[in-house]
Parts: sequence; structure tokens; C-alpha cells
Amino acid sequence: MTRISALGHHQPEHVMTNDDLAELVDTSDEWIRQRTGIAARRIARDESVTDLAAAAAGKAVAAAGVDPADIGQVIVATCSARDRVPSIAARVAGRLGIPAAVTFDLNNGCAGFTTALATADHTVRAGAARHALVIGAEKMSDVTDWTDRSTCVLLGDGAGAAVVSASGPGERDGIGPVVWGSDPTRRDAVRLRDAWQPRFSQDGQTVFRWATTALAPFAREACERAGVGTRELGGIVTHQANLRIVESLVRQLDAPQAVVAQDVVGSGNTSAASVPLALAKLVERREIPSGAPVLLFAFGGGLSWAGQVVRCP
Repeated sequence: MTRISALGHHQPEHVMTNDDLAELVDTSDEWIRQRTGIAARRIARDESVTDLAAAAAGKAVAAAGVDPADIGQVIVATCSARDRVPSIAARVAGRLGIPAAVTFDLNNGCAGFTTALATADHTVRAGAARHALVIGAEKMSDVTDWTDRSTCVLLGDGAGAAVVSASGPGERDGIGPVVWGSDPTRRDAVRLRDAWQPRFSQDGQTVFRWATTALAPFAREACERAGVGTRELGGIVTHQANLRIVESLVRQLDAPQAVVAQDVVGSGNTSAASVPLALAKLVERREIPSGAPVLLFAFGGGLSWAGQVVRCP
């Protein structure tokens, strides 16, 4: 069995408000808040995806009290890394002094972290590693078209990380079965266009309708597979794409006791970083009791989804 033994997060210091964006494109604070719920986002000026990932990962490893030499796998979920080889995961392992882990990056868009978490869970369950480090890290400002008001108002930078460990004797299972999949007929609804100077673009209405009408059954299935009723959930952390999407999805789940992550308000859409970033903040503020079941559910480019119920560390 497995568990999340610790979490960590990191965001750049620079805050870009909606009023700041209004100086770049034809928009306003009221327009952005009404449509997305976003008030501000963090923008990395001098930090790379590797910098963001390593900062969050270092905090998670320190909090877990795990010797870096005992970490057998490092996965970085990202879609915004400019460098392809060596992987961001290999760079992070080097910075943290992790000597011999298998390292690789995983690109499943905004569903990247929950996909990577399931991959690490399976690795530890199979006995191929005792501890795995899973990171969601994005510098979406590098792929933002700052002339497109429909997308530039959404995106932000940041990273979140989790250490996945084998459960000890007498401990209960801390990571439930994953529910994941994709709808390739809508694969072009979210894109990074232009391979040499990538820019984020999406068919916003297609994504909004899909996310608010098609995904709730998969989220409920993740709870069912974990043997947890939605009314038992202590927390819900969905991909922080848009507050209106988050609110719609949560309404359909009937989870009155759950603390609902709304980190999108201050962080924007940080793609694969959004779920671990939001979860780590909730845990740091002790808003969810240790051991409480938390639904993690992310969705995005592909169009893909992945989710599982975890026990709050």
C-alpha cells in the first residue's frame, strides 16, 4: 500500500493583478472576475521550470524526512518546459542530490500531476521503489500570448510536489485507484501551437462545456473505486482552470463536508502544477484534517482526465 508522506509548493514572488493585465490588453478586473473568478496570478521573472520544480520538491523531501538516496523515482509533470533533454526530472534529481532514481517528464497537460501520481503509486506498489517524488511544475508565462485576452488572463506559474511512500505496518492505504482517460476527438481543443515558439491556445467554450457536463461521473467513479462516498470527503482539489468550472463540478458531486480548493483566485491556471499547489496550501494551513479523504481530479489538453482519492498527509 502507498501514501503521500509529504507535500511542498513554490510560487514566484511577482504578482500580476487583473489591473496589471488591463494595461497590456483590452480587459478589466470586472471582466476577468466575472468569467473566471481569477483576481491575480504569479509570474516567474528569473526562475525556470527547473527552478520552480526543485524549490517545491526540496520542501516536500525535507518535510517527508526521506534520505534522497532512498528516492527511486522522480517524475515531473509539465507541458511548458523549454528544454527536452535532459529532462526537468533529471535536473531536479541532480539539484536535490538524488543519486540513482529513474527520472522522466510526463506531459498530459493539466491532468499531468494526477497522472504522474498514479504512475508513482503503481511503481511503489510494484516494489520498484520505496519512495517516489512527483512534481507538477509550470512556467505558463513562457507560452502565453500576451496579446490574446481570452487566454493571457488565465495563466500563472508555480509548482507543487508530493513524496509517495510505501505504507508502514498497520497503516491504511493512502492513495486510491486512479480513474483516467481521454477524449481524442476533442484533442485540439487545448493546444501549444508553433513548435519553435509555443503559445497556449484553446477553444474556451468547448473546454468549458466538456468540463462542466462530462467530468462529474469520472470524479464520482474515483470516489467509488476508493470506497468513499462523496459526502464523506474532507476535501476536493480539482484542476484550477476557472472558478466557474470548479464550482460547477463540485455542485454535481454532493459533498457538503468537503473543503473545496479555490487557489485559482490568487494563482490563476497553473496547468499541471495546480492540483499539488492547491493541495499543499490546504495542508499547510491545516484546513483538512490529517487522514481525511481528499478527491484529486484534473483535466485538460487531450482532452484528458485523471483523478484519485488520497488520504490527507
